[in-house]
Amino acid sequence: MYKPLFDHIAKFINLEPSDIDKLESCLELSTIKKKEHVLTEGQICNTIYFVVKGCVRQYIINSKGAEQTLQFGIENWWITDYLSYHNHVPSSFYLQAVENTEVIAIDKTVLEALLIEIPSLERYFRIVSQKTFGAMQMRIKFLFTMSAEERYHHFNDNFPEFVQRVPQYMIASYLDFSAEFMSKIRAGKI
Repeated sequence: MYKPLFDHIAKFINLEPSDIDKLESCLELSTIKKKEHVLTEGQICNTIYFVVKGCVRQYIINSKGAEQTLQFGIENWWITDYLSYHNHVPSSFYLQAVENTEVIAIDKTVLEALLIEIPSLERYFRIVSQKTFGAMQMRIKFLFTMSAEERYHHFNDNFPEFVQRVPQYMIASYLDFSAEFMSKIRAGKI
């Protein structure tokens, strides 16, 4: 049941069988229904999620009242509100299932204890955090250096699984343009 997580961990570190048993005893498998929120703005985030199956998105509601998608999490990706999680402050974000989703959830206090008991897990989470941070840096670069049409084609070429799975308005908000503009790009009118 937790095999996808243990396979992911094994790509970066080796865990002893006793460590795997300890970790497994602390995990919680949860199902999130499509459109269900696991976090809303103002709540304190105490959980980090590993996506086993499905898709979760992180978004804000901007000053115009429109949803702005900041991040997606699909199979074998971690997602949470890191600022709220680490600083124990109210979240500025929403976490919502884009499709019926299975996640492995780890509570912050449980994870902190595990990191002390199993020091190699600290390395795993450091590597995952660095990869996440790097991806966010590249996303910001693309927003500043590419035209809307270039961002769409780059996204479509590099992440075709999203284009098939995620509603177009969410992709448009992630790429920072309107759904109408997205329709024009897809129809070849731009």
